[in-house]
Amino acid sequence: MQVDPRAQRFAAAVTSVVLIAVLVNGNTVLLAAQALVFALATVFGMRFAPYGLVFKALIRPRVGPPAETEDARPPRFAQGVGLVFALAGTAGYALGITWLGIVATALALGAAFLNAAFGFCLGCEMYLLIRRITTKKHSNREVPV
Repeated sequence: MQVDPRAQRFAAAVTSVVLIAVLVNGNTVLLAAQALVFALATVFGMRFAPYGLVFKALIRPRVGPPAETEDARPPRFAQGVGLVFALAGTAGYALGITWLGIVATALALGAAFLNAAFGFCLGCEMYLLIRRITTKKHSNREVPV
């Protein structure tokens, strides 16, 4: 499946706003809601990512189709990474370990902001690096069995 990279940047911008709000007021429920957004995209795919659906319904009709698309697997992995940090932050705030909530939320915000502002998806780059490391390469001289 392919995705519109503009939708990814839009989602990262909305996520950044949500995470800033969490850092300002320490709202556990808001961070848990963001974790749910990450979970939906991670479990069901980018096609069901809530912010992507908003982009598709409200923004894409006004800006037209993308000039290029990208593989959905790296952004989906990135949503999973965001989910881990959002869950850690939610647990931190909920259990009274405020420093954990702040650190996890700030790290997620940093990654979201990089994508929103510069189009650099940290989770996507992690995915590609992991694939590169774990993919076994065959030399031209090896004969497959």
